Amino acid sequence: MTTIISDTEKQSDERASGQYEAEPSGEETSLEQATEQLTREATICVVGLGYVGLPLAVGFAQSDYRVIGYDVDDVTVDRLQEGIDTTGDLSDGVIQEGDISYTTDAAAIGEADYVVIAVPTPIDDDERPDLGYVESAATTVGSKMDPGTTVILESTVYPGTTRDVLVPALEDASGLTAGEDFFVGYSPERATPGDEEHGLADVTKVVSAQNETVLEDVATLYESVVDAGVHRAPSIEVAEACKVVENAQRDLNIAFVNELSMALESMDVDGQAVLEAAGTKWNFHDYRPGLVGGHCIPVDPYFFAYRSAQEGFEPELMQTGRQVNESVPDHVAELTIKALNQCHKTLRESRVLVLGLAYKPGVGDIRSSKIGNVIDALSEYDIEIEGFDPFADDDAARDSFGIDVQDRLSFEGFDAVLLATPHAEFEQLDLEAVASQLADDPALVDVTGSIDEDAAVDAGFVYRRL
Repeated sequence: MTTIISDTEKQSDERASGQYEAEPSGEETSLEQATEQLTREATICVVGLGYVGLPLAVGFAQSDYRVIGYDVDDVTVDRLQEGIDTTGDLSDGVIQEGDISYTTDAAAIGEADYVVIAVPTPIDDDERPDLGYVESAATTVGSKMDPGTTVILESTVYPGTTRDVLVPALEDASGLTAGEDFFVGYSPERATPGDEEHGLADVTKVVSAQNETVLEDVATLYESVVDAGVHRAPSIEVAEACKVVENAQRDLNIAFVNELSMALESMDVDGQAVLEAAGTKWNFHDYRPGLVGGHCIPVDPYFFAYRSAQEGFEPELMQTGRQVNESVPDHVAELTIKALNQCHKTLRESRVLVLGLAYKPGVGDIRSSKIGNVIDALSEYDIEIEGFDPFADDDAARDSFGIDVQDRLSFEGFDAVLLATPHAEFEQLDLEAVASQLADDPALVDVTGSIDEDAAVDAGFVYRRL
């Protein structure tokens, strides 16, 4: 097996104990230069080719590693083999240019020096972490990996998961011992779908490992693909916790402005104007109200709260923030109903067009979109709902939300427009032209406040926003 620090059995043993030291050399080449050369000889297998794993595999391939992309989904692998970007966040050209062996054959894992696990970690119906994908991936990897392999987990987990869940599963499946026969690290993903400025190479990578020597090995690996550099966490648990804390902080900040917007609405005070005024202070943080969807912000706080509760401490503020943000879809539905009533519409005869079904602008991912909760709340009033999203798969949206989805945008005959996800494509809507296609006295519910209220009112809309 090739390793960054060394490729001999003796040095692998020293690596496990943390006692490796570079031998003197008569050449002026630094250890960093030497390990950089060894790096490119390593084979890396990325397990899980979703929105985290696929960009990671591409990044390693672009840095001249031999890369194996493994996934259990035949359709995903077939499409990648055909050169199709399955995430919608890279491009078909990038996939076609990448020298990556995509496979569903787990035996290929045995060829890797480094195995990076990037599988989903959702929550179950009781809001508890579901680590089934991690355990399954660890069992598969453990059954195929050779001695000397380094396994790095990138999935979002609660503190202690790598040591208490991943390592035992790897050991049980392989018959090997962590720290002696194979090595373990953790590096939380910081993928931001739809954000070209914050890709793999552009964001500081947090890395951790079971001891200092493995840490340096893993850090060197990531430094070769991350231009922004790496941060060496003092323990695996610190790295695991930092990931969930990053998003829990954002969840709390968004919860604050969401609650603020509801409170100010009850006072008949313009919440957006309040935030703009408050934002003139140098240390005011600029967060805006909205639906909180996706795979990170509305999920990660539950990981932290679950682990904390196991130790007898309930993080009440974090849990309250989650409750506030989970209440926003019902509030958006209420705003829509109020707008329809203000337009003198009969609810059961009303038709609403939802613009944007994905969980955030610029992406087509609908799996964790909170607009589904809004649609469910409106459907209780027998309101007819259609949707349109320029990025989302129409068939998948129909199945997920249970509504008709337009393949070409048409406003004809609707009583209201609900702008849920402000894709850039919606920024240049001709409001007067839109209003002319709608029924008389139309409503516009602009969830994030992305459209100018005065322009909407001048075009003839009853306008509402958070």
